[in-house]
Amino acid sequence: MNYLEVNDLHVTYRTGGGDVPAVRGIGFSVAPGRKLGVAGESGCGKSTVALALLRLLPKSATVSGQVLLDGEDVLTMKWGRLRAVRWVGASIVFQGAMHSLNAVRRIGDQIAEPLLLHGTATPAAATRRVAELLEQVGLPGWRARSYPHELSGGQRQRVMIAMALACEPRLVIADEPTTALDVMIQAQILRLIDRLVDENGISMMMISHDLSVLADTCDRLAVMYAGRIVEEGPAADVFAAARHPYGRALSGAFPRIGDPASRRAPRGLAGDPPDPADLPAGCSFRPRCPEAEDRCAAVDPVLWPAGPDRAAACVHVLSDDEAAAAGVPVPAAAAPEETR
Repeated sequence: MNYLEVNDLHVTYRTGGGDVPAVRGIGFSVAPGRKLGVAGESGCGKSTVALALLRLLPKSATVSGQVLLDGEDVLTMKWGRLRAVRWVGASIVFQGAMHSLNAVRRIGDQIAEPLLLHGTATPAAATRRVAELLEQVGLPGWRARSYPHELSGGQRQRVMIAMALACEPRLVIADEPTTALDVMIQAQILRLIDRLVDENGISMMMISHDLSVLADTCDRLAVMYAGRIVEEGPAADVFAAARHPYGRALSGAFPRIGDPASRRAPRGLAGDPPDPADLPAGCSFRPRCPEAEDRCAAVDPVLWPAGPDRAAACVHVLSDDEAAAAGVPVPAAAAPEETR
């Protein structure tokens, strides 16, 4: 049984200019002890999904669908049950630790807070647990007396990981946990997260714009664009040979070490993701897609099978017979003779 299962999740923000659909009917699952990566550019809906999983979105957001955590729907939980689930059932490592930590409280007190609120430890036991957690993430126990400004960026991120692990949750959601860090510290934090997740048998959902990071860290990878998942499959396979043009563009944006051709001419992707309030007709990626055809304007793709244990929302993964069965126009050149 999957520990986390998301079905037909929609998130719409109410704004002065009208409703903005940020997440449009996505679904995915995470099995116990497994790691799912979610990739995409800024504005594709990744962080909105992360916040929706624990009902942390602002009041301007309308959420529908299902978020099943160990079989219970988070979206229909009463507040008392939801408070019990946060930190214990699932916890989150936010992007930018300095913005998430309280600048005027010692880090030991902040790590101990969920332990005390959930009643899982006495004050004395919480103090011992804080020291253990700091040692576990590679910081000396005496750092519990430090304030956030007395730590480096990498150390603050380690504190955030310690907080996320404090109540021994079964799922950790990591939202861009290394974005503000330099490359060397980023590698250390990623190895730390990977080790702790494996040692504790925790399920993890990691969000990043960097496909290479997710391919190295996660078992499976979901690529988001314009509020939808456009590709899903084993992480290494999606990174090495994406079936959706957007996945290939994300992968190609990172030069390969030792590959002179990719270093001298890295592939990128022109333009920006579309405005969620003004999506193009048909495939949302069509205006930026180098493989777009006329039929892409007439079809709003869904995730179709795209190989063993893989799926992609692109008409190019369909054979002519599969396209016809799915109601997708077949290119004229490939149409049967009698229809020409």
